Parts: sequence; C-alpha cells; structure tokens
Amino acid sequence: MLEYNMSKRVAVLDYGIGNVRSQLNALKHIGVDAELTADRTIILNANAVILPGVGAFKHGMENLNTHGLIPIINDFIATGRPFLGICLGMQLLFDESDEFGYSQGLGLVKGSIKKLINEDIKGLKLPHIGWTPINPTNNRNWTGTLLNEIPIDTPYYFVHSYAAIPSDINDSLATAQFGANPFCCAVEKNNIYGTQFHPEKSGEMGLKILKNFIDKMK
Repeated sequence: MLEYNMSKRVAVLDYGIGNVRSQLNALKHIGVDAELTADRTIILNANAVILPGVGAFKHGMENLNTHGLIPIINDFIATGRPFLGICLGMQLLFDESDEFGYSQGLGLVKGSIKKLINEDIKGLKLPHIGWTPINPTNNRNWTGTLLNEIPIDTPYYFVHSYAAIPSDINDSLATAQFGANPFCCAVEKNNIYGTQFHPEKSGEMGLKILKNFIDKMK
C-alpha cells in the first residue's frame, strides 16, 4: 500500500457532478488530508486542487458557473500550485466542446473536446468503458511528470465518450487507443494536469499518479 503522510491540504471541488467518494477515499488511502468544498477561502488556501467529474461537458460548465467556481479556479491556477482535472474535470480544462451543442470551457489548455471515433469497428461501442493501456505521446519522457515511474502500457480505468484534442501536442502527456484510434488521455501544462482515466479507480498504479500529483506540492 502506498502511504504519503503530510499536513498539507487538497481541495476537491464540489460542484454537484458525480460521486467523488472514491476520489476522497483514494486520497485518504495515501495519507492526504482532502476536503470536498466550493468555499473560496478553503480552495485558495489549499496546497493543491482536484477538479473531478463525470457526465456532460455542458452540464459541468453550467455547474461550475452556478457554484461560482470559475473565477476561483483561475485565481488558484495563478498561484502556481498544482491543479488536477480528472475525467470530465480534464475535459473542462480545454477551450470548448461540441457535446450536446457548443460549450465554452475553462480555456486553461488550448484545444477542443470531440466525440470518440469508432469507425464502425464491430463490437466497438460508446461509451468507452474499461481498462486500457496508456503510452507516452510521441515517445515523450515521463520522468519528472505526473506519470513519473509509470510503466509504459500500464492499463487505467476509463468511462467516456468524448476526448481532448490539444492544439499543442506538447501539452499531451499520454495517449490511449479506442479501436484503431489514439486519443489524448493525459495532459500537463505548467501547474495544470489532467487525466481522462480515473486514477482513483485504477488500483496501485492509479494511486501512484495521485502521489505524483501530491509530490508537485511545494
């Protein structure tokens, strides 16, 4: 079991999207003090922030706006402290999505969210659910990144129908395959990180990624 004892706090953003119990349990498992919150003061005083989420992009952005979290997210990013988006949370980092019509995203990572292409491969259906190996984008070296010490072809757990297309390939940390089609499944840009898969539901190697994120704390 991974253990990582620290007094620093992680804020998990509460905006009414999805069940975050597994996220909080995973952080507790590695010894991290985490709080589910939408409170500005708590978030801006946190040492790191996680944006979780499942569901539709449009609904996610509407809920972030309703909870007043968009300016808080921007203010936290400006501190240079680590910020991680998971699943829908990663997608919301981008400029836009065409899921259920056009929606503007947070614009923290340049690019768009598009529906996965299945190319009519027999038996290949959306959503993409299950364990899929990840690999470095363009043979990128993962040393010192969010995926530090993660073996190539390690499988992670996915549940999604849409995926990110970064404008800058250098923001893409890893890809996975949906049928014959590769898609971006992890990003890293300055202090902004994202995974399309669920590290909190991906066993020891998922916990390792969360620990790597926590290691980004100053």
